[in-house]
Amino acid sequence: SEGSAAGLAPGVPGAGKPPPPAVEMSAVVSTLGTQQPQTAYAAGSVIMTIAYGNFTLKALKEALVKTTLVTAMILTILLAGKVFATVFTISGGLVGTQQLVSAANLSGWETLGILLLLAFIAGFVLDLISIILIIIPIAMPLIEQFDFYGLDPSQVKTWFCILFLIVIQTSYLTPPMAPAIFYLRGISPPEIRLVHMYKGVLPFIALEVIALVLVVLLPALALWLPEQMLNMRFK
Repeated sequence: SEGSAAGLAPGVPGAGKPPPPAVEMSAVVSTLGTQQPQTAYAAGSVIMTIAYGNFTLKALKEALVKTTLVTAMILTILLAGKVFATVFTISGGLVGTQQLVSAANLSGWETLGILLLLAFIAGFVLDLISIILIIIPIAMPLIEQFDFYGLDPSQVKTWFCILFLIVIQTSYLTPPMAPAIFYLRGISPPEIRLVHMYKGVLPFIALEVIALVLVVLLPALALWLPEQMLNMRFK
């Protein structure tokens, strides 16, 4: 193949084939300790492409260009989200939202439900970083005002963040928008239709909903590990 002919190790058995996951993970882990995890993953990938005879300067250039574009996109989203959150706070949006919630006389559970619903809807059209930067600065001051199971404010915020992430993950899988499904559709064989993916994702949505209900009813499921790591107090 062209990849083997241009590679640095064309004589390696299996050249041109994707490496087994265990081998690829070993290549990544072997570079840890000398660099950051993200850099270690990139270094491990380069090592495997060389070992399997798929390394070319053209492929390296394309990978660098794509990485730069994706990084620039993520940083732009981060910047835009930070600007939005800052302007929203400075212009009195946060105070206005808090006053609106107070005037509506919503209970803690009603406020929690509304915030999680907003996160679910946002997951249809926005990526995780954007949702966090837009919703979390508004949600945190609101949610920590309420009493849930006698938790202190730091525990309430930790519990809410776990619920928040479960809801967003569920949103990414839920039709008709389902960003995760549309991404997968772009790299799937043509014989796999969208309807097949919709049906296949239903069990995973059910598991996400079960996990959400369990964490809502049993906050200790979300707080036990942070307690052990951060020495938090759970009532």
